[in-house]
Amino acid sequence: MGPVKNSNSATRSARVEEMRRAERARERRNRILTVAASVVVVAGLVVGGVVLVRSQSDGSDAAGKKDTAASGDAKNSGKNSAGDSGHFTTGKDGVRTWSGKLSRTHVTTDVTYPMHPPVGGNHNPVWLDCNGTVYDKPVHDENAVHALEHGAVWVTYTDAAGKADVSALAAKVKQTPYSLMSPYEKQDAPLILSAWGHQVAVKSAKDPEVDKFFAAYVQGEQTPEPGASCTGGVMQ
Repeated sequence: MGPVKNSNSATRSARVEEMRRAERARERRNRILTVAASVVVVAGLVVGGVVLVRSQSDGSDAAGKKDTAASGDAKNSGKNSAGDSGHFTTGKDGVRTWSGKLSRTHVTTDVTYPMHPPVGGNHNPVWLDCNGTVYDKPVHDENAVHALEHGAVWVTYTDAAGKADVSALAAKVKQTPYSLMSPYEKQDAPLILSAWGHQVAVKSAKDPEVDKFFAAYVQGEQTPEPGASCTGGVMQ
């Protein structure tokens, strides 16, 4: 059995090194794209300001009625501003897979997701650093979802999780590129692992599903943007 373990270890090391090379190669490109996205957002705000001023200068009753209707539409759309549709289906292994649409539009506003933690949907243009990063405070869903889009696995926990389990999972994350960890109180189970479109609750850090989930979904086939950077984003 020794040679097989060595072979698996070498294969895993080669995969990690390949991901790191791809990350470095794409980091500069992604930073440029982020700056460009910011410029587009600023330009949009400027144009929106001009339109708003013009609309306010029009004192007609018809314009007032249109503004009221638009506000109502925005309020209703806030029920699920992630742009997602569908539901979870649970496999025999306990992994929940989202069956339906997961939107990928970049937005600069807060997003209301239909699941917690979210496994996809509209998200912030800047991803959350996920190079084996452990956060001791809650992070923004919108940035974390962008990290999932890059192929990261997100480990989350509540106050009900055992301290030993939290420490063990944090150690695993720190050793795994394309992963991150943070507290998350709105979830239904003490320990949850999430990837783009997939999620599983585990009983402890020793749960066999932990290693299986990491092996399947760290830069797995579900990744919308394989090889995209997990550094150079935001740290919070």
